[in-house]
Amino acid sequence: MPGLTVQLADLQAEGPRLEVRLTDTAGAAAPTAVDALIDTGATVTVVANQVLKRLGLSPIGTALVHTPSSTNVRCYKYLVRLVLPNGVGLETVAIGTPLRGQRIQCLIGRDLLKNAVFVYTGQTNTFTLSF
Repeated sequence: MPGLTVQLADLQAEGPRLEVRLTDTAGAAAPTAVDALIDTGATVTVVANQVLKRLGLSPIGTALVHTPSSTNVRCYKYLVRLVLPNGVGLETVAIGTPLRGQRIQCLIGRDLLKNAVFVYTGQTNTFTLSF
């Protein structure tokens, strides 16, 4: 199970985040590097709309999304490939959302984490993600 360990200056403040490369599942779009947050509270993976537009991806459907501040927001779904810093590629259906005012451009949700081992070690400001 290939894994990677990331150490941050302040894991509690920054959250478990890492840079991933996003592309389409066929690999035709030039990969785009984005800051991603591992979010065990997110049911599915989410990508900022502007990143999906930059990649030139077309939606494959819609989904109703619920957030802490709204319900039944219709968003587009996209087939995407995330490549982790250790080279592991993961394909999923991501939801496009604005993610305005956020430092991150992607939430790695439980749709991908269901096949992973995720260890958050607060005492050393590290987390490990293995697939």
